[in-house]
Amino acid sequence: MFQPNEVLVADSAVSDSPKNYTSLPADVSPERWNLHGQATFVTQQKNNFNSPYVGANSLLNSSQGGGSNSYTLSATAFLGTQLWHGAEFYFNPEVFQGTPFNGQLVGLGGFQNGELQRGSFSNPAYYTARAYIRQTVNLGGENLYVASAANQLAGPTDQNRLVLSFGKFASLDFFDQNSYSHDTRTQFQNFALFSMGAYSYAADTKGYTFGAVAEWYQDNWVYRAARLALPTVPNTQALDFSLRQDYIDQIELTRQHSLFGNSGAVRLLYFHQHAYMGDYSAATSPSLATPDITSARKSGQTNWGYGINVEQTLNNDVGVFGRWSWNPGNTETQTVDISRSLSGGVSFKGTRWAREDDSIGIGFAVNGLANSQIMYLQQGGISPFIGDGKLNYKNEQILEGYYSAKIYKSLFLSLDFQRIANPGYNASRGPVNFLGLRAHIEI
Repeated sequence: MFQPNEVLVADSAVSDSPKNYTSLPADVSPERWNLHGQATFVTQQKNNFNSPYVGANSLLNSSQGGGSNSYTLSATAFLGTQLWHGAEFYFNPEVFQGTPFNGQLVGLGGFQNGELQRGSFSNPAYYTARAYIRQTVNLGGENLYVASAANQLAGPTDQNRLVLSFGKFASLDFFDQNSYSHDTRTQFQNFALFSMGAYSYAADTKGYTFGAVAEWYQDNWVYRAARLALPTVPNTQALDFSLRQDYIDQIELTRQHSLFGNSGAVRLLYFHQHAYMGDYSAATSPSLATPDITSARKSGQTNWGYGINVEQTLNNDVGVFGRWSWNPGNTETQTVDISRSLSGGVSFKGTRWAREDDSIGIGFAVNGLANSQIMYLQQGGISPFIGDGKLNYKNEQILEGYYSAKIYKSLFLSLDFQRIANPGYNASRGPVNFLGLRAHIEI
């Protein structure tokens, strides 16, 4: 038992992932402000895969002009300050530069680099990634002390608490967390592995949204609810800041547990979208010579879905994770073209070979589409991210493995390999192999 003059220490007050705690004196003063930063560079190459024909949204091989490499470079500053008791403000200026293989993000259900944005940026582009207020209301329970981190001021907090956040941030800052597969800058890089593939979360072209999130931490449970802004036109930069026309409502329930002395967690997510979107069935109307999803767009369209996310520590050095997600796939997506997805994997620390800060990850994902979108693509339609002109449908299958090595202090280098069979759900194409190198530093 911890003594009354001691508190528990956790890595983050926002994260609900299971933690290992140590004791610290209770008189540690709260942090008034902090500054952290990160920079990540990813470069990838692909093989000259089989590609007998192409459409407007096909991933091209090298012979077809698909480019010999793709890269991304991001740099972020994380500034935080205390406003009043329990209230904090966080501001994240960010710079991004990079380009997909085709010069545009197309050709796959699960894209190979989660840092990629919907566009090509040959010159550095500056923008505000996050700017939001967080208010914490303590409700008792175990006394915790939260360590200083990016977008987290150090200080004491209660295990049971209510946390309210409002402003601009990323949906995945709060939802679909996982200790072993959640951060593309340090873990798995594929879209279908670092998050639920069929979770059509709110995001502009740079991956951020605007809205309000409420979190209730109670013993081993965490309840989250949010209303977040969707783009006024699918897959564009302009968000509906009114939160009344184009938005997503979502809830998530997390249960933390201990299994044979090892920590784990189970998360259940439900989301419901209301937005200006196109309907695939309407887009395949006999009156249209070539199906066109943009011609079937109208306001007030709805989409919904759910996901299950689990993680389990097996021992001090090994952990496993798994996700299942589904949506009906009747409307065009707000994120990636995936209607159902099963993923999982295992993560190892390098303790056994005297490299405890190194890690190895091996994961898989199987992605599928709904029948209405399959028919649309088979008739020559183009969806936001895929469209080969015709489709020999088969589930997209992804295998990813990486080794992350600590080089010096907070500098890590990772070697990443991905093999994607049936890219863009087309059995006539691929498989595609991606070999990547990632450099990541934090301060």
